[in-house]
Amino acid sequence: MDDHEVVRHGLRFMLAQEPDVEVVGEAADGTQALAEIRRLHPDVVLLDLVMPGLDGLGVLHALRDDVQRPAVVVLTSYSDEHKAIEAMRAGALSYLPKTTAADRVTEAVRAAATGGSVLTPDVTAALVQRWREHERDGALERLSARERDVLAELSRGRSNREIARALSLGEQTVKSHVSSILMKLGLQDRTQAAIFGLQQGLVPLGDALSDPSAG
Repeated sequence: MDDHEVVRHGLRFMLAQEPDVEVVGEAADGTQALAEIRRLHPDVVLLDLVMPGLDGLGVLHALRDDVQRPAVVVLTSYSDEHKAIEAMRAGALSYLPKTTAADRVTEAVRAAATGGSVLTPDVTAALVQRWREHERDGALERLSARERDVLAELSRGRSNREIARALSLGEQTVKSHVSSILMKLGLQDRTQAAIFGLQQGLVPLGDALSDPSAG
């Protein structure tokens, strides 16, 4: 979803080369994007923040209560870390600049399809710093040992399936643990949980949200 036709066509062509990716639609502005998302129900949406009328953040906020909400990868010209934080808080799984290499964008799309995230180091650092400024004292103590294990794997950017394999758990059990973690910590989504895990030092910052296919 991008207002520049050349960019849209380039992304469509790039993704169409991938055997496991199907491009089902595109849109030139936020209002059209929202309508197409609700009509087509895609698994993943590539979303620009700068669009005519309803912008990308407006689309993210509008999707928050949708039952069939897609995973969203923000691909934008904005390099402002505050915009990145705002987009992640609104539900985006990944936030990448338009200068990102094509294989990295494809990686983010595949990661989003399984609940994983791909972030640049500067965005990750900004998100961690934001959590440090609003630290939840003693919150980690609310989690069971197994929930901490799951939270650590979330912080590595792994999907539920990958976490299940890494911890020898059923995928449904992992989903239950993730829901419990969000409830106990008062967080909105798995990306916020991952950033909290990083802030708490559960995994090294270098492992953060960088290799969602690992494990």
